[in-house]
Amino acid sequence: MAHTPALYLGSTRALDGAGAATDLRLPAHHFVTHGVVLGMTGSGKTGLTTVMIEEAVNAGIPVLAIDVKGDLPNLLLAFPDFDPGRFLPWVEGCVAPDDLRTPDQIASALAEQRRTGLEAWRIGAPELERYASKTEVRVITPGSSAGESLHLLSSLERRSARWDHDPESARAALSAAISLVLRLIGREADPAKSREHVLLSLLAERRFRQGQGADLNALLHDLADSPIDQVGALELNDFLSKSDRKALAAALNTLLASPTFTSWREGATLDVGEWLTARDDRTPAVIVSVAHLEDEERALVLGVLLEEVLAWVRSLPGSQRLKALVVFDEVYGFLPPHPANPPTKRPLVALMKQARAFGVGVVVATQNPMDLDYRALSNAGIWCVGRLQTDADRARVMDGLAASIATDKGATAALARTVQRLAPRWFVIRDAHVNNGIALLQPRWAMSVLRGPMTRAELGRAREEHARVIGRGGGAVRGVQGVNGVSCGAVRCV
Repeated sequence: MAHTPALYLGSTRALDGAGAATDLRLPAHHFVTHGVVLGMTGSGKTGLTTVMIEEAVNAGIPVLAIDVKGDLPNLLLAFPDFDPGRFLPWVEGCVAPDDLRTPDQIASALAEQRRTGLEAWRIGAPELERYASKTEVRVITPGSSAGESLHLLSSLERRSARWDHDPESARAALSAAISLVLRLIGREADPAKSREHVLLSLLAERRFRQGQGADLNALLHDLADSPIDQVGALELNDFLSKSDRKALAAALNTLLASPTFTSWREGATLDVGEWLTARDDRTPAVIVSVAHLEDEERALVLGVLLEEVLAWVRSLPGSQRLKALVVFDEVYGFLPPHPANPPTKRPLVALMKQARAFGVGVVVATQNPMDLDYRALSNAGIWCVGRLQTDADRARVMDGLAASIATDKGATAALARTVQRLAPRWFVIRDAHVNNGIALLQPRWAMSVLRGPMTRAELGRAREEHARVIGRGGGAVRGVQGVNGVSCGAVRCV
């Protein structure tokens, strides 16, 4: 029987803070039933999420991370040793404006601070070097060349081999891409309601089944000179008139001619299975960062991405082992309660319901718990609840946890009071796989430097360094006082 990897997330204590701390090494398969991380700004939520990603990758489990805030590319900065020179390119963004120390002095202080913090968690140079030697971080930035660019319409414009062996999942990915195109030109994008969607899908699928491509130029030609005469039980002209087809073609041509649209049709193919395949014995951590996009663009892009993730998950064989982890850092606005229905909601809900059967875990994190559809999260096995700002937030979270913790209202009230008293970078963790599995969690230091969002130039520099030295390491920590005075650290520049 294969060894079950354990993820070293930090240490735990009893809810009242009494007793000695013990290491929390969570069996990886506990994440098959998904996880939720909640906490206000400054609660340490991104630090904990980063640790989860590091531990999964360290255990040989590939990770796809969706980054909305711009923080997760910091995973590129997991230096493999404590050399102060590695901090020199990053000193400017790590210190206060009135710091009078030289760059060399600051870099040395940061490196020593990092050494002290990581060694307190029994992470030394050998562990950092081992992590660096077995991981590969990739940053994809749709609509931008800051990271790797992404051909967002690749399931439409690049024929996938899935049409030969898994046409159902290929059809789902195609549908998402066509929905994106129709939204961009202001047309109805619902596959069940839109006649334009139905026609474009039929034309594209016809080409794919003939082994051809179905790029927008080809679809424009098919609209002008249709190769089909009938749609369903209706003649083509009765289903969508010639003038309507001409108007659709004109709108698509305007989109195709737009210089800003070009960036959406260049770069890596949207192929999650390929992304998460290990190469050269390195486990991939693929970060899709949309921090540079506007809100509406983010929803459209992530809707297509998540539909592709769902199609890939459904193509996998069943498994009870954790074979991959999907992390969504800041899910606010993308999984809202009814009746809101952004393009991301359907695939996210489906992943929360179905991905566990295929060995794929999903972790979502947010600082806005009021905005979550808790019906989608009701079966999540792991909850990590940090500081919450308002009584309404805490009440909302307690409602979401009620089904998994107890029916005793007194226990729920006591837990709510504990959450109210949490210091930064402490969490209440609930693991449904463990009887009475509720405790205080102090996350370990991340091996990555949590310096905050990177500029375009900084991201390019980090990617170049990563390509040269495929190595990552931790950053300096700002210590804070936790529950009962226990010091809690998080890796970040100071």
